[in-house]
Amino acid sequence: MAALLTRSMRRRLAPVPLIALLLGAGSSGINVATVWYTPPPAPADAVTMVTWNTEYWDQDLAGGEPRSTADLYEFLRRQDADVYMLQEYAHVDVTLADTFAQALAIDHEARLRETFPEYEIVIAGRNITLSRLPVVGHHWLDSTPWLPEDLKDVPPGLRDRPLFYQSQTLRTDITVNDEVVSFYNSHIYQPPQRIFRLRNDPDRSMFEIDRFNFEIRKASYEAIAADVAQNENLIVLAGDLNTSPAMGIFRMIPDRLVDQTRALPEIYPATWPIARPAWRLDWLFTTADVRVSRYELRDAGGLSDHKVQRVVLSAR
Repeated sequence: MAALLTRSMRRRLAPVPLIALLLGAGSSGINVATVWYTPPPAPADAVTMVTWNTEYWDQDLAGGEPRSTADLYEFLRRQDADVYMLQEYAHVDVTLADTFAQALAIDHEARLRETFPEYEIVIAGRNITLSRLPVVGHHWLDSTPWLPEDLKDVPPGLRDRPLFYQSQTLRTDITVNDEVVSFYNSHIYQPPQRIFRLRNDPDRSMFEIDRFNFEIRKASYEAIAADVAQNENLIVLAGDLNTSPAMGIFRMIPDRLVDQTRALPEIYPATWPIARPAWRLDWLFTTADVRVSRYELRDAGGLSDHKVQRVVLSAR
């Protein structure tokens, strides 16, 4: 804009935005690699994985046409995935002043077992993984060891559901093509934002809330890095990372993991908000020995504000 408005300086200023564009290309979210990259063909024994932030499970928050619990389960069954990694297995009450108390635990295990009788079900906090392939182990990743001392204790509003605070990632080890693959189902807290909204809780300032969000996000990535470092299995890490391509915290993703964005057909693969997708918040990373033959972002049919990530993969 300065170059356009400053006639005498226009020639000297014109290269500046071009250089900025080139320097920032890697953080822009533009998927240039899709132009030349062709995913490998899917072998006969490839499996399908779906990962999705359900926007507080069956709670009707999306607006528009009303949705029901039956709509959610019918939609999930239609995906026909071998492995589901789902986030926000919970409800929310935003009228509560304490933001920690707003996320409410739910129990849908009976409905899940009725709808998915051939699947094993693993639940930890707000994350849930379903697999019709053999599950050989699972555990939740504890992020609290990496929090500052004053943030390690579970807040009073979450004492009856501590994993909502302690863990943002669920690891499930599943046998795929005779190989054990560790599926990391992750939902990272939102980035600091209260200072932009100028909003706080009665007992906490917006600066305290933003500090917590910053620290818990960093601790969540530390927990992933520590677990991946001692894990010799093939790895799939996916979910709602609440992190855009421009955020420096992405540098905490272990170097061992490969960003599979190139396998997407979109030149700008935004996943949120679903009505007018502007941001990429949902991701797929794997170790190099996992073959991704198809990767697509699907509409959620009015059930969530996040797109569905559907992946066809195999263990090499």
